This record gives sequence, C-alpha cells and structure tokens, in this order.
Amino acid sequence: MIGCVAENRSASLTDMIIAGNPADRHRGRVEGDSRTWDHHGMPPLRVLLVDDHEVVRQGLASLLRSTDDIVVAGEAGSVREAIEEADRIGPDVVVMDVRLVDGSGIEATREIRAKRPQTQVIMLTSFADDEALFASIMAGASGYVLKQVRSGELIRAIRAVGQGHSLLDPLVTKSVLDRLRKGKLLMKDEKLARLSPQEERILSLVADGKTNKEIGQELHLAEKTVKNYVSSILSKLEVARRAEAAAYLARHNRTPGD
Repeated sequence: MIGCVAENRSASLTDMIIAGNPADRHRGRVEGDSRTWDHHGMPPLRVLLVDDHEVVRQGLASLLRSTDDIVVAGEAGSVREAIEEADRIGPDVVVMDVRLVDGSGIEATREIRAKRPQTQVIMLTSFADDEALFASIMAGASGYVLKQVRSGELIRAIRAVGQGHSLLDPLVTKSVLDRLRKGKLLMKDEKLARLSPQEERILSLVADGKTNKEIGQELHLAEKTVKNYVSSILSKLEVARRAEAAAYLARHNRTPGD
C-alpha cells in the first residue's frame, strides 16, 4: 500500500532498533533547534518521533542520525506528549505509532494536523489494518508504513512526505473516495472507524429507529445475528445502549454534500 521506493539498504527497521546504528559512533549531530544544512543548501527535515516504547524511539533516532538531511527534533511516548511536542517544536514530519499508551496515534494525528496543517504525519504500525488505514487517511496522515519496513524505505518515506508527497497507493486513495461517494460514513471519528461495513449499515438502521427484527428482514439476516452485530457496535463505540449509539452517530456522521 506504500508508494515509496526501496533504497539499496540491507538492514530492516527492526534490525536498526535491536542493534543500533554504527554510524552514530562517527557523527556529532546536534538535534532540536541547532540545525545543520545538507549539501543541497536546504535545512534538514525536523522529525518528531512518537512511540510508547523507548527502545523503538531510540532505534528510529539512531537510524535517522545516519542521514545528512533529517534531524530528530523531539520524541514523545503518548498522545498528550505528541500534541504538546508538536506545538512546541513545530516539526516538518511526525512518525507516529498507531497505538499509544493513552490512546490512539490517529487521535494525536487529527489534533496535530488541525493545529499545524503544514506538518506531515507518517503512521507506523506493527500490522496491516484496513480500518486503521482508513481512519489515518481521514485524520490527515500522508502515509502508513509497517514497522517491518526496510530502513532505507522509511528514510525515503520521511523525505517524500517532507516534500509534500503522499505515500498512499492510488488504489487505496480510490477506495477511500469510492467509499465517500457512496455516502458511507466519513470517518473523522476513530470509534466509528472501528466499524466494519456491515456494522455501519446496521448502525444506520438502528439510528433510523428500526428493531433487530426489522433490520434482519431488510438485510436478510437472522435476528440473533443482528443482535450480535449490535452488541459489537456498542462495544466498539464504548456505549451501553442503542440510543447512545444512535446519538453518537448523529454527532459524528458526515456525508458528502453536508
């Protein structure tokens, strides 16, 4: 799904996190606001690293120090810290873990992009998840990469988004646009982004006031199956009753043309 081109580097990101970067022993890069200049005469990209595992942040920082055009301007381990650090240092690019100790990196991305639209965000995750990908796009992320990515590919990805490019595969973008054109939920809210397409349909019918039996008849499902779907919806939205789910949808649902 990622539109970046692999460089000729053999080490994976995981390798770098475990072993560290030998290049660090030969570099004296000053981070933060003390900015060097690359050989093209351009200031380096200032990157904020967000992950709730310190060893991962250290590995990422070690990798990025091997470059001449990227500097680690700050680190954060939670949603709150990510938003505060982004406000403080104004990074060009944020490398954001999807899952953080106090919430979702998607939430942090939405807040950061709302305050600083010029800051680009790359979501970093351990596993592929279509729903998280969709929610990340809607939150304003420019890319979505796996932690298993080769180290050179991550560097290329940071450079690409720092120059204003998207890493999203055209097929992914088309899928999102198709979903919007069909009037499905515009998932600006992370909890709604957890729902499957079938759960979206059922929640819409719940919001219309239909009973489980009526929903089953309309969607050709057994009433018990609908009940199970509704239970799953309530759990994902973190509410207790159908009325609360309907109200939640009303507050957060947006469709094209609204």
